[in-house]
Amino acid sequence: MATFETILIVGGGLIGSSLARAAKTYGQADTILMADKNADVVATIKSLNIANEANVDAAKLAADADLVILAVPPGRMADAAASVIPEMKAGAILSDVGSTKGFVIEALTPLLRDDISFVPGHPIAGTENSGPEAGFAELFQKRWCILTPEDETSPAAKRVAAFWEGLGSDVAMMDAKRHDTVLATTSHVPHLLAYALVGTAVDMERVTNNEVVKFSAGGFRDFTRIAASDPEMWRDVFLSNKTAVLEVVDRYIEDLSALKRAIRWGEGDDLLREFSKTRNIRRQIIDAGQDTDAPNFGRDKKPN
Repeated sequence: MATFETILIVGGGLIGSSLARAAKTYGQADTILMADKNADVVATIKSLNIANEANVDAAKLAADADLVILAVPPGRMADAAASVIPEMKAGAILSDVGSTKGFVIEALTPLLRDDISFVPGHPIAGTENSGPEAGFAELFQKRWCILTPEDETSPAAKRVAAFWEGLGSDVAMMDAKRHDTVLATTSHVPHLLAYALVGTAVDMERVTNNEVVKFSAGGFRDFTRIAASDPEMWRDVFLSNKTAVLEVVDRYIEDLSALKRAIRWGEGDDLLREFSKTRNIRRQIIDAGQDTDAPNFGRDKKPN
């Protein structure tokens, strides 16, 4: 039995189109509506037949939805919410998939109505690809989805949790500030470092006769995959979670400076100790089952 009769997904990118496919594949919604301000994206959604109806105007579809999910970059969340909230029916639930929660909650709270519920969410899943063609139903399988509702025991929170569980996700509840700190550490700053490292490599190409690309090793290739992620989304992520990101960056700079000092002064024991510690973290990630990619079905799919 479907968790929701009708859902509206606002945003037809990787996450939005994967949500539509997953909700259909795993029977979590009877009717799937999609909206995107880009007419070409809407045309692609229709050609892929991943929604029952698609429109450039989300407001025209919002009245029929029991659940509205905003799947747009953080910087566009408020505009997307403002377009659908006035049209949502009483008792409906609003959610999102933004990777920063404090910013989204602060932006959307003034727009909310007393007769609808808001359950912020963040599926920790993705790839470096974007657009409706990049989506696939299995993206959320065995991935965490973090929900940050004001009341974790509310019927709306439980219903949204059941929806994500129906898509194959493991659901965790936490407060927004904790979420933003954790994700700054595990996702946001690693992406920032990837952008910085690849940018440095681009500059180095001028003095290495294009040999950086030619002789790219596995580690650098992994960084380029991460740095190929949607630029608009990641710009918004860094700006909307800047307090937590900058705190983690400061800690990283301190640790990097310590490693630099150890290399400079030949302090091999210090290097060995640090490298052993980080190797143990890798083993813990594997033991926790967080090193298993979602099924790629012929594509190179990697989690963010």
